[in-house]
Amino acid sequence: MAPDDHMLLTHLLFSNAVDYWHDVDHNDGMNARDFYVEDATFFNLRGREAIHQFYLWRKERGARTVRHLMSNFRARLEGDGTAHTECVMLLYAADGEPVLPSAPPIQIADQIDELVLCDDGRWRFRARRFVNIFKGDIPTTVPPPEWYARYNPVPADG
Repeated sequence: MAPDDHMLLTHLLFSNAVDYWHDVDHNDGMNARDFYVEDATFFNLRGREAIHQFYLWRKERGARTVRHLMSNFRARLEGDGTAHTECVMLLYAADGEPVLPSAPPIQIADQIDELVLCDDGRWRFRARRFVNIFKGDIPTTVPPPEWYARYNPVPADG
């Protein structure tokens, strides 16, 4: 791939990831499922509907102020219409409405994504996973085990 083409693809995939986290941070993830293929995996969720149900559950918990920041974004295009991206994701989050006390990020993780170029020309996530590097004392939002039994056959891993 020519350097200019790689730069453009990297920027396109980065913009896609930024748009996703913007929806999560500012719209409670109500459009998040549109960023995934039908049988996608997101952390320990499988399928667009399970991903959507997760964000509905998260919103129903009450106010949560959250910001996802990405750094060191890298992209690799495969020849078959797939791409792999990796970045460092910093998560600032707490329950409640702003303005909240400032604190360090509750999570710093490697975010590893696999994307596919869909027939409509849009890149969508096939898989997203996180490898924790640092974790704070404030927990990330994880549904209770009974939620997984209802919406998702993949068990929660904590």
